[in-house]
Order: sequence, then C-alpha cells, then structure tokens
Amino acid sequence: MDVTVAAVNEMVAQGFPGSTNMCHELGPDYAVARLEVPATALRPGGFVSGPTQFSVADAALWYLVFVAIGRIEPMALTSELSIRYLRPAQGSVLWARATLDAAGRRNVVGTVRMWMDDRPDRIVSTAQGTYALPLPRP
Repeated sequence: MDVTVAAVNEMVAQGFPGSTNMCHELGPDYAVARLEVPATALRPGGFVSGPTQFSVADAALWYLVFVAIGRIEPMALTSELSIRYLRPAQGSVLWARATLDAAGRRNVVGTVRMWMDDRPDRIVSTAQGTYALPLPRP
C-alpha cells in the first residue's frame, strides 16, 4: 500500500474508528495532522485541552513514521512523547506538523509544532517523541 493521505486516513477510519484526527499532508520528511476541535475538547475560556493537543501531536508523529519507513505500519507504537505548552490554544482547527529528526531500523524520532487555525507563525505547543517499530516477521 502506498503512503498517501487517503490511504492513511482510510487505515485510521477502519482500524481506529473513534479517532477524530486526520492526516492532512505528507512529505518526504514531514506529516501534518488536522483536528476540527470539538466542544468536548475545550476547557473553560475556550482553550483546547492539553490531552487533545497531545493526541494530535501523537497522531502527526505516527503519520510521520509511515513516511519515514515507506509503508503504513499500524503497529508502530509510541515509545516516548513529551510536550511543552507555550501559549493558550484557542480556535476551531488544531494543526500539528511533525518533522523527522532520525530514523533507524527500530525507532523513528520526530519533532512536532502545533498551531491553531491559519496561524502557523504562532506555535501553541511543541512536542518531541519516538516511535518503536515492530520486529520484522520471519
């Protein structure tokens, strides 16, 4: 299966029907996730919750893994992920762009920058994480 936005979104819809994150764009060393923020993800004051931002960062990194390894691998697993919230996230669409830092036989490491609506110049949070790749089947 080719690593395309449509293929990733189809795999997510079939394998993880509860997910609201969407793959928006893929490039040679990056992936962009998009979330239309539901009212249930807002804190008082209209701030997007931290767990919601964490989830979108994790999704963007997962999509990045597919680009880095050249195939859609649903069993790639989050090994570690840390996030720093820089400013309140307010708006209706949360974006996350994951860029590749390193890729090896067993791990993929990336950095994610998140912003709201059409303001990629105004980062609301940043994350870095590692995904573990499954062992090759004999």
